[in-house]
Amino acid sequence: MKYTLDPETGVVAGARQVPSPNCDDRPSDCRINAVIIHAISLPPGEFGNDYIERFFQNCLPRDAHPFFKKIHEVHVSAHFLIRRDGEVVQFVPVFKRAWHAGPSSCMGREAVNDFSVGIELEGCDDVEFEALQYNSLEMLTRVLTDGIPSLSASNIYGHSDIAPGRKTDPGPYFDWPRYRLALGIENSNKHA
Repeated sequence: MKYTLDPETGVVAGARQVPSPNCDDRPSDCRINAVIIHAISLPPGEFGNDYIERFFQNCLPRDAHPFFKKIHEVHVSAHFLIRRDGEVVQFVPVFKRAWHAGPSSCMGREAVNDFSVGIELEGCDDVEFEALQYNSLEMLTRVLTDGIPSLSASNIYGHSDIAPGRKTDPGPYFDWPRYRLALGIENSNKHA
């Protein structure tokens, strides 16, 4: 699949569009400087259903699973989801602020949602990610770094990096060396 970023709308052609209401405008003086990698599965540890999409659209069925009773009224989103089969779903145009980072700090700054793009991988802490997910993530990352002048591939972080002690995703099975090598980034101590 070929992805391209529309520089006017912030929509990535080639991604399936599933608009989320959980977004707003970025501060006018704020540039996109970071990508945050997350992992999500709903219910926890289960894959291949539409619950993540429904969660980001505020229509998660409260009674479909006991875990949903805790989160069905939470309003969050990400810019993208990469499903287990490599499909890329876009919820929020990249030039809008998605609500993915929560209380966090990145690059010495708070309010991480203001200056980051959030990418969710369908997965969890105790399962390896699929090769198709890495392929899509690598292509999507290139499209973003090529299309957003203020964004460098060296400024990619896990949710656990920006919210240590609060978040663990994308988890120990995310292959940082593989991802960084595919992007041509020298490995750092951060994810060695």
